[in-house]
Amino acid sequence: QIILPLTVEEYQIAQLYAVAEASKSETGGGDGVEILKNEPFDTEVFPPNPPLLNGDPHYTTGQYTHKYYYLSQKVPGIVRTFAPTSALILTEEAWNAYPYCRTILTNNFMKESFSIMIESLHSSDITLQNAHQLSPKELSAREVVVIDIGDITPSDKDYNPSEDPTRFHSEKAGRGPLKPKWWLPTHELIYLRDPYSECLLRSNEKH
Repeated sequence: QIILPLTVEEYQIAQLYAVAEASKSETGGGDGVEILKNEPFDTEVFPPNPPLLNGDPHYTTGQYTHKYYYLSQKVPGIVRTFAPTSALILTEEAWNAYPYCRTILTNNFMKESFSIMIESLHSSDITLQNAHQLSPKELSAREVVVIDIGDITPSDKDYNPSEDPTRFHSEKAGRGPLKPKWWLPTHELIYLRDPYSECLLRSNEKH
């Protein structure tokens, strides 16, 4: 679960911006993102299989994307020397029926032995339980982890002060910087029931 200082409607715009910025920043030097398809989907055209959220009629239409992620420059040189080219390319298929989204990552070299499925529901209800309608068996194996975007470690090698929500203040939105335990209600802070994302990762890798 990721609590954000945004409304569900605001995050829809933020999500599109973040995806575009990530694609731009990661492209160059031989690596990057290649967009193969970016088209609407429904139950007849590019339908997700299985249907999103157990066939919930609210999530039967949206935007389908098919991408390649080229990763050769992201791995050590010795890996590039011995790994087949196809092993360093991730294939992504995504169905964005906001506020519900599914992303599937596969690898042509590993084929059916590897896949990652990420399903996200963005909700204004912070108390929502079993957002993905998991079975009792899946629920027993699930672990809920709450990610605090205000818990920043400046010593992290990927740390960027300009992206630190504990330092940034938006004049336009009148929000930030985030303080410790920023999501808790106080006399200074309005309690926002903000979107959260819950992910289910599945790997079919055989040993």
